[in-house]
Amino acid sequence: MDPTNPASFNHRTELLSTGRRYHFVDQLPANYDPATTKTLLCIHGFPDLWYGWRYQIKPWVELGYRVVVPDQLGYGGTDKPQDAVEYSPRKISNDIAALMDLLQLPKAVIVGHDWGCFMASRFALWHPDRLLSLILMSVPFVPPAKTYTPLEKLVEMVPNWGYHLFFADQNSSREIESKLPKFFKLIFRDRNKSDVRLQNWTLPGGLPKVLRSDEIKLEGTGLLTQQEFNYYLSQFDRRMHGPLNYYRTTLHRYNEEHDGSLLPAPRPDLPVLLIIGKNDPTSNQGALDITRKLVPHAQIELIDGVGHWLMVEARDYITEVVPQFVRNASTRDVQTKL
Repeated sequence: MDPTNPASFNHRTELLSTGRRYHFVDQLPANYDPATTKTLLCIHGFPDLWYGWRYQIKPWVELGYRVVVPDQLGYGGTDKPQDAVEYSPRKISNDIAALMDLLQLPKAVIVGHDWGCFMASRFALWHPDRLLSLILMSVPFVPPAKTYTPLEKLVEMVPNWGYHLFFADQNSSREIESKLPKFFKLIFRDRNKSDVRLQNWTLPGGLPKVLRSDEIKLEGTGLLTQQEFNYYLSQFDRRMHGPLNYYRTTLHRYNEEHDGSLLPAPRPDLPVLLIIGKNDPTSNQGALDITRKLVPHAQIELIDGVGHWLMVEARDYITEVVPQFVRNASTRDVQTKL
């Protein structure tokens, strides 16, 4: 389990009962006992891979946890449907449940970052009895919408989501693929050393302007080592359509969530931890009040000086706080039962 060597992890590829084939890393601790060992199931975001958790997997396994980290649908070694409707939260949630069934896991600790965070929160609504606890990173919880709001209106309310409009356009797939090194240098850049011309790239029109500009040149690999950067490029080469499809599901999400059977929030006895980097412009921190209202028992941690890539920028903190939260949640659960 060497973060510098992706091949050193235990890779599996399996066909799920949903009909989709998933690639995932599955690491068992030395003292693994299916009856007592807790599993951390980690769901990555955009544009990431199972590899986004490379610094956490080994330490968590050494603490006695089973760690399961899939490539999400559309990514890496997992199936890549062309139609955006296949990437809806309900279908992804069913995939997560099917993966747990395959691994004979009645319940797990669900950990999600970015889009993985949103999918984890929806998994808690579609499959509430499959979670031991829920850990959300970078995205506050928001409930299923009661009325449909087009993406254009959402961007008016949250201007830093302007890049969503570009991603929602089918043509963005090929354009980003044609400028993949520049795109990844932008996404993983160190904001503390960043060109001032990049400050507004998340606003409407900002991202295509950066990608198309010959004057804006991005140097270095930012938060990634050159080796890590090369690995990401190898995994996303001519493979951006699937990952971008998540941004093309606005109407699909509304249609499937406009269902009276769906919970409005995670069940009240579910331990919930939300972690956000204060310097993350894409995290919609304005929604934190909604999270506090709907999930009043949630533990919310805002990290100073940290941006979007929590598992890298705050790797030691994340590595420590997640198992600490899981242990504390387990202790509270035992005390409640007593």
